[in-house]
Amino acid sequence: MSTTVTKTLQATFAPPTAHKQSKLNDLLETYRDGLQEAFDAGASTMSSVSDIVTPYDLPYQAKAALCNYVPKLRKTYNAQDLDDEHPIRLTNQAAKFDHSEERDYEFTWWVPRPGRGTNFWMPLRINPEQEDLWHDLVSEDAKAGEIRLQQHRKNWVLHVTVEYPVEEPAADGDATHIGLDIGETALITGCALKDGSPTDPFVCSGSRAKHLRKEMHTTLKRLQERDASEWRTDERFDHYQNALTDIVEKASREAVEYAKQFENPVLVMEDLTYIRERLDYGKYMNRRLHSWAFARLQGRIEDKATEAGIPVEYVNPAYTSQTCHSCHRIGRRDSQAEFRCPNDDCHVSTFQADINASANIARRVDPWGESVPLDKAGRDDSPRDGSGCDTATTHREKSVPAQMTLTAYEESKPSTSDD
Repeated sequence: MSTTVTKTLQATFAPPTAHKQSKLNDLLETYRDGLQEAFDAGASTMSSVSDIVTPYDLPYQAKAALCNYVPKLRKTYNAQDLDDEHPIRLTNQAAKFDHSEERDYEFTWWVPRPGRGTNFWMPLRINPEQEDLWHDLVSEDAKAGEIRLQQHRKNWVLHVTVEYPVEEPAADGDATHIGLDIGETALITGCALKDGSPTDPFVCSGSRAKHLRKEMHTTLKRLQERDASEWRTDERFDHYQNALTDIVEKASREAVEYAKQFENPVLVMEDLTYIRERLDYGKYMNRRLHSWAFARLQGRIEDKATEAGIPVEYVNPAYTSQTCHSCHRIGRRDSQAEFRCPNDDCHVSTFQADINASANIARRVDPWGESVPLDKAGRDDSPRDGSGCDTATTHREKSVPAQMTLTAYEESKPSTSDD
């Protein structure tokens, strides 16, 4: 039995000629003018948006995307203002790609323009890890969704949402439950349960991510205090986000590779829905916890596991780090790295704390144990403001539920760009 997976492919334009650059700039400026006018007019239906954007010199794929998007700005996003850096949105009718091994840049995109004979081919620099999906997109084995084109200071970035079928993950026979504990010092700690015992644990260090988040907080704070130019602040923010995204991608890949070594693996993670709103440990700890990209990391693990045919389960996170995995008594952590069991009759006296937690996470999917299954269909691991970014400190103002300023496009779950 198969299921459909959605992923966002990302490509960067090869440096365009001056003529193509001019065409791209005109397209972007005209699109944003049409978007702003339709928004300012309060257009709330597709027909009312169409009346406004029809006179604009835009390709029909952009006009159709605006007709669908603008009504959502107030109804769905409650936007009161628009950021001036919106990407160009295009319907999947603009998904015309070509491939040839004879070119320096093998993949190209037929950039839509208004009028007859005005379209042009743009060479793409793709992520090599996404090459198979780009081939599927060209051959139409993968179905294209919305297309977004964003201009950065030095380049143009294309995002293409694609849907493709994969075999639905299913555990055949006796499953090997593998708990994954997401943390700070150890970004991921994995532990498989064999006959109830922790087996062959896996640890992915979080020191690099921790250092980057701290550095990002300090750097952006100093830039704000010095009233630095917006482009410089944006540039530094993007730098840290790209570095953190790279860490998330590599860590999630390692976790899934770890799971593959076991027979009939099932990955188990804590359901951390809205944990940011529930925690209040003071200003310093809150900043650290709020900068913890658990939603993005869990999402990428689940995406990669689904592609590999590995089921993913979510369980209640309560007391996983404070319970002995063997006798199930509540113990204590004398240090961040060590768990101590209070039961003198238990063979566990002290244990590595994160491995103990991951073993407890794995054990909770057992319906005859203390499993507390949660409704996966109703969970939302993304931050409440919709951001997919690590936000130790950011120059981007966070939205409030009732009234928000729609910021420039940022990837978030289920955005699944496999960078």
